[in-house]
Amino acid sequence: MASYEIDMCTGRILPKVIAFAVPLMLSGILQLLFNAADIIVVGQFTGKEAMAAVGSTSALNNLIVNIFLGLSIGCSVLMARYYGAKEEKNIDELVHTSILLSLISGSVLIVLGVILARPMLSVMGTPPDVIDQAVLYMRIVFLGMPALMTYDFGAGILRAVGDTRRPLLFLFISGIVNVFLNLFFVIVFGLGVAGVAIATIISQYISASLVVISMIRSNASYHLSLRRLRIHPAKLKQIVRIGLPAGIQGAVFSISNVLIQASINSFGSVAVAGNTAASNIEGFVYTSMNSMYQASTSFTSQNVGARKTERIVPILGCCLLSVTVIGVVMGGFATLFSHQLLSIYSSDEAVIQYGMQRLLYVCLPYFICGLMDTACGSIRGLGYSIAPTLVSLTGACLLRIVWIYTIFQIDHTLVNLYISYPISWAVTFIAHMICFTVFFRRWKDGTGARAKLTRAALNASKS
Repeated sequence: MASYEIDMCTGRILPKVIAFAVPLMLSGILQLLFNAADIIVVGQFTGKEAMAAVGSTSALNNLIVNIFLGLSIGCSVLMARYYGAKEEKNIDELVHTSILLSLISGSVLIVLGVILARPMLSVMGTPPDVIDQAVLYMRIVFLGMPALMTYDFGAGILRAVGDTRRPLLFLFISGIVNVFLNLFFVIVFGLGVAGVAIATIISQYISASLVVISMIRSNASYHLSLRRLRIHPAKLKQIVRIGLPAGIQGAVFSISNVLIQASINSFGSVAVAGNTAASNIEGFVYTSMNSMYQASTSFTSQNVGARKTERIVPILGCCLLSVTVIGVVMGGFATLFSHQLLSIYSSDEAVIQYGMQRLLYVCLPYFICGLMDTACGSIRGLGYSIAPTLVSLTGACLLRIVWIYTIFQIDHTLVNLYISYPISWAVTFIAHMICFTVFFRRWKDGTGARAKLTRAALNASKS
């Protein structure tokens, strides 16, 4: 086993979960720092309208992209399972199918992003003083989608075998380039939102290239040969079976976020700018907690592949404890120092006050979201994808949408809008824990259609 890989199937769980998650946390934080550079640069050197334009596209971008990113989750789950079971032929077919699928997905996304940018932003009620810049930013950013998809699929493969350090290095390199290009295009050439968008896609192509090169040069089972890129139908079917429900979940989550963004837009561009800055700060908390979601998924899936199911419940326990600590500490810090942090994004006091309001009601209880995601990750690691999707769509998305059209209409305030987040997270977390308990018992006892199918597949691959 290479030094950058982690054996998830033996030894003490918590130290290995931490070793796996820390580079992931740092990767996410670095990525957000570099993404924050987009907002900070346009906010400080172009104005709050440009800052609002960049921020107002995020929910729509996620809506369009998340279905395809869900496929990368399917790839990662399968990779961890095959790696745990030491099935080299399946790993080889999965790697080459996944990378080609990422390029196809990215190409489709370019078309969707360019076509849908203006009509969708208009439907969302993007303020008139913001929409032209928002459309320009979104259309340029979507030119980088093939790179984004390739990086996510490739990094997912590396992380599934325990290699979280090289993706961190690749993000660091591309992010440094992004920051310098932001300043260069905006300050020197005065390109505004177009400048930060161009800097973003250049950095994405750099990170994607580094991932691909590392896989080409690897002598491990996940070695990539560009000449052998092809779609293996059986592997594509498995990726879609696991990844599509996750992608649909992400897309529907984004629909609820689009509706919330549209509701925030009704309060004007200053409120949008404050919400944008606060959301960016929240992103640091979320991406840190998300490392535990990925840990719970990968560790569970590898141990399922290795048939060490006695480790699965302790894995979930370690991940839930860790994500709670991360969420409470980081969410509390962001709320306590909210004014100072928000002033980095904008010197406008009205923008800062709107941002502080969101951090208090959304970021402080953010650990509940981490608990929800981590439980969902363990269920996916067991091989169940549709059930956690349905639970998430009902508990988080549907509840949030109902809230917008009922309670928010009665009390049309931002506070009332924001408290729908922690309530929906808590309901969904409880439902996920019930599902995990049921599915794990079925798996352990060898009952249930999914458990039988997965065991049969593992047996066939060994024969």
